[in-house]
Amino acid sequence: MTGIKLLKLTLAIVFVLSGAAASAQKLKKNQFDNPLALQRADPHVWKEPDGIYYFIATVPEYDRIEIRSSKTINGIKDAQPVVVWRKHEKGAMGNHIWAPELHRIDGKWYIYFAAGSAEDKWKIRKYALSNPSANPTQGEWKEEGEIKSVPNVFTLDATVFEHKGQRYMVWVDRASNKVVNTGLYIAKMTSPTTLDEKQVVISQPEYPWEIKGHRVNEAPAVLIRNGKVFMTFSASATDANYCLGLLWAKEDADLLNPASWHKLPEPVFFSNEALNRFGPGHNSFTVAEDGKTDVMIYHARDYKDIKGEPLYDPNRHTRARVLRWTKDGMPDFGQELSDNDTALKKASKKKK
Repeated sequence: MTGIKLLKLTLAIVFVLSGAAASAQKLKKNQFDNPLALQRADPHVWKEPDGIYYFIATVPEYDRIEIRSSKTINGIKDAQPVVVWRKHEKGAMGNHIWAPELHRIDGKWYIYFAAGSAEDKWKIRKYALSNPSANPTQGEWKEEGEIKSVPNVFTLDATVFEHKGQRYMVWVDRASNKVVNTGLYIAKMTSPTTLDEKQVVISQPEYPWEIKGHRVNEAPAVLIRNGKVFMTFSASATDANYCLGLLWAKEDADLLNPASWHKLPEPVFFSNEALNRFGPGHNSFTVAEDGKTDVMIYHARDYKDIKGEPLYDPNRHTRARVLRWTKDGMPDFGQELSDNDTALKKASKKKK
């Protein structure tokens, strides 16, 4: 390397590092160094009691599952991914490895994910892995096999939550005999990998914003607050039409009764061209380092136009933002605010 090339390289490194340092200095409490992870869609973050955050998401190659660990949400950006599982070369779990979620249940780690078969990538089913290790980036991950449900035609995006001592799974499958769509199913869990026989549809596309490109309700995420069980979900095709809707039920309601669930008639978070935020969706929830501030982790693109099938456009990036709350206890997603403006608005309201 010549002296001139070495000087240019040194100056470039200094520029990048100084820019990163300046960016970090500007960030205030509960602000985020977005995007947290480039080309990582369907993000899910699990926070352990010791404060460690574990991050898992869909990789654009759709061929493996990775986990990152960090002491902070912003630290996810520079955390090294650890590959914990790779797709099969033949048969089930051989293609379209989608939307992994990481949960710790009764002291054991589980990853729930969707996968097609090597021979038929659209034969999507939901599967589970387990690991008894204290740290999910270590130890051995065991394949627990398929989590079967009814009708089990095109099933994906499984999430689990516990409420009043009962564990539930919510997932996606075909939900109509009249049109091709996907809807949200719920059931009680009889174990971390099996479901009770009673399985019901609690939402399927019905509004115009849920049927753009495809008739889709998918990617459920649950947050229990203020006497209610809230469930976000994603709707429409995975391009700029992708958006978040919201269901809610009273915390003492029968969650297996579809009538217990109320769907807001408008999306709660959607593309905002002024903020270069397109197709936001497939979120999860976590809590900030202060142990009390709710944070939404989601993916979005920073451009609108996509060539070809949007599923194969890799640039869905993971982002984070503070989730605010209205006076009547409903989540406020801050549609007109940038990711870090939500934190500033919340702070300014407290000062008043």
